[in-house]
Amino acid sequence: LDPVAVEKHYQHIKKEKEATRLPLLLDLRNPSPSIGWGSRERDSFIDRGPVDLILALALVHHLAISNNVPLESIAAFLSQLSTWLIIEFVPKSDSQVQRLLATREDIFPGYTQEGFEAAFNDRFEILKRETIRDSERVLYLLRNQCPR
Repeated sequence: LDPVAVEKHYQHIKKEKEATRLPLLLDLRNPSPSIGWGSRERDSFIDRGPVDLILALALVHHLAISNNVPLESIAAFLSQLSTWLIIEFVPKSDSQVQRLLATREDIFPGYTQEGFEAAFNDRFEILKRETIRDSERVLYLLRNQCPR
């Protein structure tokens, strides 16, 4: 949801003639459907893939906490899109999650690192996890167990 960051990234890869990355600004709560004549002129967001790798930083807590999307549903959605996934888990103790929870009741008992790993382990193989220095956030390298 940061159009300035996406545009800066796009301008950088355009300048460098980088053809392997495509920065997108997209609301994952309401992704682009197939549109055009007979809904066949432009594929839906999901049908444009799969891609090799998704980098999902500072995403999960927004979908899970702000939008009530279960971790299992996030994992299932992302598994449709990519073979590889680098994803960040932001725990409830993080100031950004605390900010999200400040205005609502915490109805997310499963939003834990263990809950995250269990949800994603159904679809992905966890190859590596690493705590981000000076935080409690964790980065994961995952491989899709059933890529499309």
